[in-house]
Amino acid sequence: MAENYLVIRKEWAESDARRDAGLTTPPQIERFDSLVYGADPVWQSLDVYRPRAQAGKLPVIVSFHGGAWVYGSKEVYQYYCMDLALRGFAVVNYNYRLAPENRFPAALADTNSVFAWVLDHAEEYGFDTDAVFAVGDSAGAMGIAQYACIVTNPAYAAAYPFAVPAGLRLRGIALNCGIYQAIGRGAELADYLPEQNSEEVLRLLHGPHHVTADFPPSYVMTSNRDFLHAEPVHLLEKFDQLGVPYRYRMYGDAEHPLWHVFHCDLRLDAAKQANDDECAFFRSLL
Repeated sequence: MAENYLVIRKEWAESDARRDAGLTTPPQIERFDSLVYGADPVWQSLDVYRPRAQAGKLPVIVSFHGGAWVYGSKEVYQYYCMDLALRGFAVVNYNYRLAPENRFPAALADTNSVFAWVLDHAEEYGFDTDAVFAVGDSAGAMGIAQYACIVTNPAYAAAYPFAVPAGLRLRGIALNCGIYQAIGRGAELADYLPEQNSEEVLRLLHGPHHVTADFPPSYVMTSNRDFLHAEPVHLLEKFDQLGVPYRYRMYGDAEHPLWHVFHCDLRLDAAKQANDDECAFFRSLL
């Protein structure tokens, strides 16, 4: 198990470095780096990106990065998050404590602290707290979907050892190439699950079980070659049953195949289109 997550960290870091080679901070972006939101100045830190040309309060997007719960950082996601900011948003790109060193619910507790930080620092960084959005991809989509359940389902929230910040409302979320079915995935989530009561936690993490009619409007996307492309089915069925507003999109076709988290590769026209579409969905909710 230990060898597996160490291999993931090495190989995925090399792949992401190749993807982003040569990219720099766009001159249109103002950035505030490594702001500390918790006790750990490295793993509980975040960046804020804003378009320089837009003063005052902006709708804010909080990004829960992917990485199978064991990999990833705000540095890996900085160019993707700045690309979102170019579309007229303040974007919060945060680190959270990774597994297996920090198991469930560490990442969700950190996410809760990030949203509390956003509300507490709204004046300083120009966040419109009536227009708080969130995005997540892969494990991050699973995580932000779970966090949205925590915010909107009091019975589900009671299972967690932290309280949702007073006044927090998620105006909308985007779930990108995500994993949503936890039951039956104990082996895949072994590094993230607590060493005891893992079956109980799997039921807790199974997103569709905990969605209510108050779940935020959602943009759900995948791609034709995403190994998780079938994952949204049960989540969307639950949305339909409860009347949760959503937009679903599968990108790519036989002639133009697209893979898992393609939207983070900013050299792809399809990534630009997906990010445009997602931000347009958020603006439609304002």
